[in-house]
Amino acid sequence: MKLATSSQMKELDRRAIQERGIPSIDLMERAAAGVAEAALDLLPVRPGRARASVLCGAGNNGGDGIAAARLLFLQGVRVRVFLVGRYERLTPDALEETRRLSECGVELEPFDRNSEDQAEWIAASHVLVDALFGVGLSREIAQDSAAAAAVERMNRSRGRIVAADVASGVEADTGKVLGCAVKADRTVTFTLPKVGQFVGDGALCSGQVEVRDIGIPADLVRRTACAAVTVEREYVQEALPPRKIDGHKGDFGKLLVVGGSVGYTGAPYLTASAAVRSGCGLVYLGVPESIWEIEAARCVSAMPFPLAGGGELREAALPAVMEKLEGCDVLAVGPGLGRNGDTAELVREVLKRTEKPVVLDADGINALEGHIDVLDARRDRVTILTPHDGEFARIGGDLTAGRAEAARRFALRHGCTLVLKGHRTVTATAAGTVLVNTTGNSGLAKGGSGDVLTGIIASLLAQGAAPVRAAAGGVWLHGRAGDLAAERLTAWCVTPEDVISQLPGAFREL
Repeated sequence: MKLATSSQMKELDRRAIQERGIPSIDLMERAAAGVAEAALDLLPVRPGRARASVLCGAGNNGGDGIAAARLLFLQGVRVRVFLVGRYERLTPDALEETRRLSECGVELEPFDRNSEDQAEWIAASHVLVDALFGVGLSREIAQDSAAAAAVERMNRSRGRIVAADVASGVEADTGKVLGCAVKADRTVTFTLPKVGQFVGDGALCSGQVEVRDIGIPADLVRRTACAAVTVEREYVQEALPPRKIDGHKGDFGKLLVVGGSVGYTGAPYLTASAAVRSGCGLVYLGVPESIWEIEAARCVSAMPFPLAGGGELREAALPAVMEKLEGCDVLAVGPGLGRNGDTAELVREVLKRTEKPVVLDADGINALEGHIDVLDARRDRVTILTPHDGEFARIGGDLTAGRAEAARRFALRHGCTLVLKGHRTVTATAAGTVLVNTTGNSGLAKGGSGDVLTGIIASLLAQGAAPVRAAAGGVWLHGRAGDLAAERLTAWCVTPEDVISQLPGAFREL
C-alpha cells in the first residue's frame, strides 16, 4: 500500500480540481460522508440518543468536519460544531458547508476554552470529530493556543474520536507530534494513507486508519510515485524462494553466524535457531572457544564451532572465519559479540575482505562507529544493517527528520539496506524506497528479539531471496510470529523462543 506525503496529496487535489474539472465541494462532501459513517459506526447508542462534538479549523479540513456534522445531524445525532479559528478565515468551501449546516438549523459556534457549557458538551459526547488541521500542519501547536485547548478537550472526553484525514498535531510526512496531538480511535484518511500515520508517534495517535475514496481519478492516484509503502502479505510471499521437491540441504542456503561472548551466549543461539526454523539448509555458528561447549549443548540443528579468543572473539579468529565463510552463501555477524576493540577490528576486517552478502546486527553495527568508510566501501556488495535507534545514532544516523526519512537518507548515502527497528520497523533501500512494517506488538520488546530477526533475514537471504525482500519480508514474518505468540500467551509472556516457535504459523499464512 502506497504512503503519500502532504505535498503529493495537495498536488493530487490540485490536478483533480484544475485539470479534471472536479468541483472541490464534491470532494469535500465525499470526504465528509466517510467521516460521518465512521462516527456513526463508533456510536455506543442509537443515533437518536447520541450527542456529538465536531471541532473544526478554518481550512478545508474544517470544511470536511462541518459537512460531516450536517450528515450526522440528518441521521438524528444531536451535534454541536465548534470553530477553532476565525470565521473570516474560512475557505470558500468551508463557508459553503457552514451555510448548508445553518439551513439545517445547526450553527457554527466559536470555540471558547472558558465556556463551561462547551466543556461539558464535549466531555459528555459519545463521538467527536477532529477536523482542526488535516495534512497541512507543519509547525508546532502553541501550548497556550485555542487549538491546544481543543486537542486537550477531545483527548479528555469519554467519547470516541474520529480524525478527518490526519489526527491534528501529527505531521503527515514524519509522524512527529507537533506540540500536542489528538489521540484518535479512528482516522478516515482520503485517497491514500499518509506516511505519518504509519511511523513514529503518528502511528499511535491515528488509531485504526481507514482510506476513503473521495473521487480523485484513479489514473492520477496510480501514477503517483510514493517513496514509502507498507509491507503487505503478497510482498512477503515473493520473499519465500520455492523449495525444490527433490532438493537437499545444500540447495537451501548455507549461513555462517558469527557472534557470542561470555555473558551473551543466548544471542547467537537465537539467531542460529531462527535461521534453521526459517528454512535455511545449513547453519554454522562460530563462537569464542570459551563458550563453544555451551552453544554445542544447546544447538541441535545448527552446527557450532570454536573460534580463537578468550571471552570475546579476537583478530586471531579471522583466518577461521574467512575459511568457513568461503563455503557459505551469507554471513550474519554481531549477535552477542561484545564491544571489545579487537572484536570490532575483526568485524571490520571481515567486512573489507568478503564479497559475500552480510547481515550486521548489534555489536556488528557498533563496530562501524567511527569507521563508516568500511560500510561505504561495500556499496557494490549486499549489506543489511538492523540497528535500533541507539545503534543507528552511533553510526551517524540522524532521527530529527523522522524515522522513515532518516532511514531513507542513510541507506541512500551508504548504499546499503537499513532495517531501523522499533514500533513500525522501517526498511530503507539504496534506491531510496522505504517499506513500513505493520506486524508485531510489545511482546517483541525484549532482549533477544532482534537476534531472532537477524536469523530470519539471513536465512531468507541465504535461500536466494532478493536483499530488500529478505529484509522487509523477514521483518514482517518476525512481527507476525510475534503476533501469533501474543495471541496465545499475551504480550507480557512472549519470549524470543516463543516467536521462533510461532514462525511455522506465519509461514503457513503465506
